[in-house]
Formats: sequence, structure tokens, C-alpha cells
Amino acid sequence: MADKPTPTRRADYGGFCRITTRWIDNDAFGHVNNVNYYSFFDTTVCTHLVKNGVFHPTEGEVIGLVVESGCNYFSSVAYPDLITGGLRVERIGTSSVRYGIGIFRNDEQTASAAGHFIHVYVDRYTQRPVPLPAALRTVVEALVV
Repeated sequence: MADKPTPTRRADYGGFCRITTRWIDNDAFGHVNNVNYYSFFDTTVCTHLVKNGVFHPTEGEVIGLVVESGCNYFSSVAYPDLITGGLRVERIGTSSVRYGIGIFRNDEQTASAAGHFIHVYVDRYTQRPVPLPAALRTVVEALVV
């Protein structure tokens, strides 16, 4: 059995994205449902790439497809909490990037959840892997841990 994961801290990340929880995010147990964390991960990654001008959701020739994801949960988040998605890059390949994401409740320094996304970058039209464009590589290299 693998060792129990431990929560990350804000200092473990270089990029950040504020996200507002919504009433609909809560489930019958009174906290944000686990499936929503993957949406928070996607929002954190895509917001960083869009803000840095290296991802264009509707016009870019290269898009990132999620081929793997995972999440560990440490403490609950619930509406109306404000969360911050922390972003780092754990690995850069020829056509892929493994992003590490931490979800921080309000101003807490310890992550409520932490996980990863692996994007394989592909040509929008052929859906075949392509080498990371130089500008994208520069942006993600700045977040390497």
C-alpha cells in the first residue's frame, strides 16, 4: 500500500487562480462534491495558460487533452468559500505536461485537496500529439518545481 499523501502548502506553487464556489457545488453532505475539484483543476490550468497568452480555447492550433488525473482530499470546502487553485509543473515532456494543483480554502495555507492533470498537446484538427510550442514551453518551465 502506498504511503498516505500529505497536504501541500501554498509555498509549493508558483501560479494561482481565485475561484468562487457556487451553491450548486455543494452536495447533500454540505460540502463541495468531489467531482467539482476536477473542474477547479481545469480552471486553474487553463486560466494560467490563457492569461499568459499560450492557450486560445476556440482559435489555437494546439490544444491540451487530459490523459490522466488524480486527486487527494484532506479537508472539506463548502459554498460560500473562496478558493485558490495553486499551480505548479511537475514534469515536461516533448508533447506533455504534468501539472500539480492544490486547492486552498479561503486564506488557508494548507491544501484542502491536491492532485494532478497530465495534458498531451495535440493539433486541434488531427488530434495527433505535437511538440510543445516554444511560448507554451517557456510559460510552463517557469512553474517547474
